[in-house]
Amino acid sequence: MKIRGTGIVEVILEDLTKKFGRVVAVNNLNLRVMDGEFLVLLGPSGCGKTTVLRLVAGLETPTSGDIYIGDAKVNDLSPKDRNVAMVFQSYALYAHMNVYGNLAFPLKARKKSKDEIDERVKEVAKMLGLENLLGRKPRELSGGQAQRVALGRALVREPQVFLMDEPLSNLDAKLRVQMRTELQRLHRKLKTTTIYVTHDQEEAMTMGKRIAVINNGILEQIGTPRDVYHNPENMFIGGFIGNPAMNMLEGSLIERNGKTIIDMGDFIYEPSKSMGEAIMEAETSEIMLGIRPEDLTIIKRGQKNAIRAKIDIIELMGRELHIHLKVGEKSLVVITSPTQNLNVVKEVWLSLNEKRIYFFDKKSKKVIFHKH
Repeated sequence: MKIRGTGIVEVILEDLTKKFGRVVAVNNLNLRVMDGEFLVLLGPSGCGKTTVLRLVAGLETPTSGDIYIGDAKVNDLSPKDRNVAMVFQSYALYAHMNVYGNLAFPLKARKKSKDEIDERVKEVAKMLGLENLLGRKPRELSGGQAQRVALGRALVREPQVFLMDEPLSNLDAKLRVQMRTELQRLHRKLKTTTIYVTHDQEEAMTMGKRIAVINNGILEQIGTPRDVYHNPENMFIGGFIGNPAMNMLEGSLIERNGKTIIDMGDFIYEPSKSMGEAIMEAETSEIMLGIRPEDLTIIKRGQKNAIRAKIDIIELMGRELHIHLKVGEKSLVVITSPTQNLNVVKEVWLSLNEKRIYFFDKKSKKVIFHKH
């Protein structure tokens, strides 16, 4: 089955803004989704990512800005004329129709011939492993089966663009992992330009070729999963991407005995020469030190720049331990091996991987130093 045309199908958003009264849901968004790309829109609940999807689909009208699909500006086109297919969080299957009827419905609405409908339905059913379920009603399907039917209903339309809004969030954890794999395999086969919305970092990191991170309607950063994880451009990205989140410690830059040091309150951190120069160039004295849990190491005794901490809670996560510690009133999380013998309330020292330290300007929230 031919899913997409021979032309290039990009989705381009230019200065896109959407307001609901005084609420700015999407704020001057500029984004280019490449031909055949699987792009993930990631962000917390209420950040505007679903609104972006609805704008592309034509279910919402932009307050300002333009939307292009392929060569066409589609601002004034109705949803049915945009040749996009949307898969929602809720399966939205017709309860009175069997699987065959649900798959066939979009084609019947377009007045396709009976033979063409039958051919496409069976082809999509085979692609998604639904051949033996065509006679079942939605109430007789599991969550994963119902989601595949919803996906199949989008596929039969042969859209230029797939829009997926949290399609796996109603599934249990094991099934979500399975469906993630199936969606990646399907995209590799069809190569249809796809925009996938999720609040789930794991989905975004494993599925997206690129991730566009949105917060409060603003595009904070776009890049490969590796880029947004290892090269966060600001504190929001550093704190939002990663589970457990990046540790953030507040400090002040001061001069002492001719050296640049950072007073963190409960300990002093002496940055390397390159670190100190970069921070000085930023012309700020109030900074945030960020370090990911896997870049902290529990050591037996203190050394330069080590942090004295007290173990608070130990969580066994199977192949790793999540150690929650207290540094004065501050909380830190360390990821370590489950073979490490540790006790709650035990005092330990923490060593920081200096190649993985981030410094942010506390006021602007922007990164001012990290090693690439």
